[in-house]
Amino acid sequence: MSETPITAPLAPTLMLTDADVAALADWPSAVEALSKAYAMDVNPAMVPPRSMARGDGIWLRGLSAIAPSGSTMGCKLIAASLRARRASYLIALFDQHTMALTALIDGNRVTGLRTAATAALAVDRLAPQRPLRVAVIGAGFEARGALDCLAAVRQIQSVRVFSPTPASRERFAESFRPALDITAVESAEAAVQDVDVVLCAARSRDETPVLRGAWLPPGATVVSLGSTLPEQREVDEETMARAVCIVADMPEEVAHDTGDAMAAARAGVDFRAKLVPLSELVAGRLTPRRDASDIVLYKSVGSALQDIVIAEMLLANARLQGRGVALPASITPISK
Repeated sequence: MSETPITAPLAPTLMLTDADVAALADWPSAVEALSKAYAMDVNPAMVPPRSMARGDGIWLRGLSAIAPSGSTMGCKLIAASLRARRASYLIALFDQHTMALTALIDGNRVTGLRTAATAALAVDRLAPQRPLRVAVIGAGFEARGALDCLAAVRQIQSVRVFSPTPASRERFAESFRPALDITAVESAEAAVQDVDVVLCAARSRDETPVLRGAWLPPGATVVSLGSTLPEQREVDEETMARAVCIVADMPEEVAHDTGDAMAAARAGVDFRAKLVPLSELVAGRLTPRRDASDIVLYKSVGSALQDIVIAEMLLANARLQGRGVALPASITPISK
């Protein structure tokens, strides 16, 4: 088989730094991009399982996807050292037609962008169409992004936040005032009383659940973002049991690779029959609730599709705004 370089001129590869990503991203655009992508046909082969190479205290994770827009495909690489407590994130985008490397993007902010925007998309489809009463469990980066994004796309009536560290929850609440009516409370149970939406973005230190299903009010929409590995816990078995519908960005990974689902299975909770992909919800092919009092759960582990869709949006915005650095050299596609 011949391997002849293609000599037709191609646009230069664009490098987007972390500062570029911060300037180019906005919550409504991120949610809209993900909404369009999840409404399209995405077969499993377009978003294969992630892979991880492990060394002595280091690992390299790879997530790849083909965007359903027909424009790009790409991968996110995460290099991490547990010893040095450092990590780097790189997203490479390729043109689906020319195979040219169109962009290299610092992916540091992209994980947070796609996690929060996908959660807001799920809440928008699952929660009542009225100003929302929201509980936030957690006061870290993911909790902040989830609430910030939700407030950008839906009207928020009130917020209660709990974190086990009083100073953390007070700082979190203060950072959202006066834009939001937000109160720091002393327990997770107090936070979730009479709310429409529960945003969980906090694992406990001993990996016991931070949310108990017995606390949930009728009709609650629960979002679980903080338990993505077998050894991690965030919501208890009763939460999984009470949910009439469990929406997941990656259903098989949620079922087999998250501590919450594994614990529910050991407890005899038959959640598989009510576990559905986010794409079915966004495309309007399922009715998550039969009654207003039904509880629904969105469980996220993250997906390469989300990373690549957000990266594609960032690249389009960069071209429109003239941001980024055109690299003086790049790879050359070959004719095979």
